[in-house]
Amino acid sequence: MSRKRIQQIERRIARIKEELQTMEPMRPGSLTRQYKDPENRVGGYWQISYTRQMKSRTEYVRREWVTEIRKRIAAHKRFKRLVDQWIDLSIEHSKLNMQIAKTKGTK
Repeated sequence: MSRKRIQQIERRIARIKEELQTMEPMRPGSLTRQYKDPENRVGGYWQISYTRQMKSRTEYVRREWVTEIRKRIAAHKRFKRLVDQWIDLSIEHSKLNMQIAKTKGTK
């Protein structure tokens, strides 16, 4: 069973690597609509906020770039999900390999 699971993991990791190679430009953060007068919702503008290398940043985004920035943020979220899956699968792969090696050593 373990060897079959190892093969499944290796196939999934290969698919993740293929998906990562086709990634579009990306950008971390969240895009929000801000207002100079929030109570009356007057003076609206777009803002992106993110943390990179332990530094928080906030930037204004022009209205014509909002759609593109949303796509790039979605691409970054997809990238993070794929990397997290890859890490989880790699940990499971490592544990199964150690388990197989251990059972071979006891026989």
